[in-house]
Amino acid sequence: MKPLGAILAGGAARRFGSDKALAEWQGQRLIDHVRAALAPYCDAVLVCGRDGADAVPDRPAARRGPLGGLNAALHAAAARGYDRVLVAPCDTPALPGDLIAVLAASDPSCFVGQLPVLGLWASTLAPLCDSYLAGDHRASMRAWAAHAGARAIDWPAPIANINSRDDLAGLTGFFP
Repeated sequence: MKPLGAILAGGAARRFGSDKALAEWQGQRLIDHVRAALAPYCDAVLVCGRDGADAVPDRPAARRGPLGGLNAALHAAAARGYDRVLVAPCDTPALPGDLIAVLAASDPSCFVGQLPVLGLWASTLAPLCDSYLAGDHRASMRAWAAHAGARAIDWPAPIANINSRDDLAGLTGFFP
């Protein structure tokens, strides 16, 4: 069975100034680029931090950062019978297909060292993520990964991560 795909799309996008997931690059919304990158390697792809079909709210609540989205993805995967969830942020529209293939074929739990919001996670980590978020821990993906015992995967090429409109304008050198 392929993993469940999950796109983290619940952020406030303060530096960007509007909803990054809906911003366009090469005639498509950023979130659609990410969905297209994940789809060949996943049985289904859902969106975390949104309302609507194929979407789940961040857990335990909105505005918990990427960990709230990851926690929602872990719980959704477990509830749907998936043992793994392949997670990517909505602001990485030029994901290399070979990187996604490496992640999808890896043993969970692992993440890309230069971009820890991109990774493959065991759905059995859902209760641990609940307790981590309920505790007095740093809400960073790197701190969570260390707590969960996840391993970092080195990737030799840069991965475009859009945080500002300038980042989006400078994306010309990256191709999915």
